[in-house]
Formats: sequence, C-alpha cells, structure tokens
Amino acid sequence: MNKVTAIIAARSGSVRVKNKNLRPFYQSSLLELKIKQLLTLPSVEKVIVNSNDEEILKVAEITGADIVKRDEIYATNESNMSDVFKNIAENCPSENILYANCTNPLVENSSYEKAINIFFNKKEEFDSVVSCHDIKEFMYRDFKPLNYDPKNQIRSQDLPDIVALNFAISVISREQMIQSRNIIGSSPFFYKLDEFESVDIDTEFDFFVAESLYKKKQGDIQ
Repeated sequence: MNKVTAIIAARSGSVRVKNKNLRPFYQSSLLELKIKQLLTLPSVEKVIVNSNDEEILKVAEITGADIVKRDEIYATNESNMSDVFKNIAENCPSENILYANCTNPLVENSSYEKAINIFFNKKEEFDSVVSCHDIKEFMYRDFKPLNYDPKNQIRSQDLPDIVALNFAISVISREQMIQSRNIIGSSPFFYKLDEFESVDIDTEFDFFVAESLYKKKQGDIQ
C-alpha cells in the first residue's frame, strides 16, 4: 500500500483564537483529536507535528506523534507562508506528505483516504491533491461585481462554478512541496468537501460552531 507521512503544522501565537490548538475542545483538544484520527488511517505511516511551541510539541509526543521543532523565524505573524511551507517540507524525511490542519476537526477518515488514493492513482495527471469547497455567493471586489451581472440577476445556484481552497487536506510529494514552496502544486486535483467537512477554525465563532457540530457528530447533541 502507498503510504504518506501526515504533517500537522501548529505554531504558537494565534491572534484571533488564543491557544486554539490546545484549548479544550470536546473533552480533548484540536491537536490531540487530529493526531489520534490521523494515526488510525491505513495510508498514514506516521504523524509529524511541526511547531515552535514546546507545550504543543510535548502534547504531540505524548499523543503518539513525531515532532519537529520549528525555528522561530518561520513561526511569527510576519512569516512568509511560502518560506514556511518550504521549510516544513525540508524538515520532513518522507517522500510523500499529507498536510492536515488540526483546525479542520470535521474531516472524515474516508475523505483523507480518498484524497491519498487519488494522489497515487493520478500522478501522471496531477502533482498534488487539495481540498476545496464550492462558493455560491454574489462577490464584489473594489465595489465591482466579480461573478455576475447585477443588471441580469440570476439565482445563487446558477452562479459560475468557483471553488475556495480550505487547506483541510493537501497531498503532495516532499520534492514538489519544496519546489512549489506551497502545499499545492502547479497541476492540482481539486477534491471537494461539503460544508460540514470544510469547517475551519479562524475565529471564536468558528470554534463554537465547530465544537457544536463535532458534539452532534459524536451523538452528544440530538
């Protein structure tokens, strides 16, 4: 079976949601839940947590992950993300990478496995697999419409097919991640997630919604 190494990047210093990786989330934490989930996947040979934070690294090691201490230069709010991605890949010893954020707690095991299988089965066509979700909203930029004509109003379901990357799942080779300086290559396969799995925690409201949905998923809320 083709195998990948799962990488969770979790730095300290979250601005909008303080300590979101380790704060209580459904009797555990986002970090611990994601490590435990990834370790159950048949296609994942090991999980690496890449962080500058000693507490995050300690919790990760206790939970069963390998750890990589990130240099502080790649862990500030001013860090260039392309430099960060390249550095993370350079510090991964494995050939193929599943980049999985712990701030997407609702991704199903089956979605990870399907994305990994697509990566290995379609290598001749695509250099990476990245998760996304549909955007069906009336969008403006600089006060001008981007995706529709206001003088010819259409239904939201008839808007052009536009997807947004949610970075819940990215499967890519180490070499390509270094070359692209990103977790998406130049010819990606876009793997669509539904609204439920696409939930990402960027704000306190997101945290509340994600935990509520997670509790429902576990059967704690009817």
